[in-house]
Amino acid sequence: MSNLKKLGTEEVDRIIEMAWEDRTPFDAIEAQFGISEKEVIKLMRREMKESSFKMWRKRVQGRPTKHTAKAPVEMDTFKSRMQRTIALNKISKR
Repeated sequence: MSNLKKLGTEEVDRIIEMAWEDRTPFDAIEAQFGISEKEVIKLMRREMKESSFKMWRKRVQGRPTKHTAKAPVEMDTFKSRMQRTIALNKISKR
């Protein structure tokens, strides 16, 4: 839980964005920010409305693309083709 307290507003926003993205596994979030899947769930519960959190949990629970070990072999990237270009974990200017 201590890792969550160290996160800034921009980092929290980015983690939420990555958690919502279907093709971004929890392992990628852990690699970039050092927080586990359980901590991501705690963060989402804390930062979102209850109804939004429940909708997110229902959608990602058991989803193979959110867990690298369960992901299809052909899924070799963390970001979807629809996602904006990201450099050094900063969203590029529009």
